[in-house]
Amino acid sequence: MSEADFTKEQIAYLKVWLGILVVTDISLVGWLASNIASTSTILTATVVIAVVVTTAGVALLHKRIEQRIESLRGL
Repeated sequence: MSEADFTKEQIAYLKVWLGILVVTDISLVGWLASNIASTSTILTATVVIAVVVTTAGVALLHKRIEQRIESLRGL
């Protein structure tokens, strides 16, 4: 397998995980918006932390995908 093909496969794999993280993030935000008035403070805080972590994960993974795409430019 050539280096370009290997990098393309890595990008495809990372895009799958990016999609999973985005869906998780959207679901957490939706759940939080729907249930914020009826949940305990600790559960709300936990979900807010989870949203922050998944959003950071989306941003970091997106940056990694961009770097892999840029590395293809030289191949």
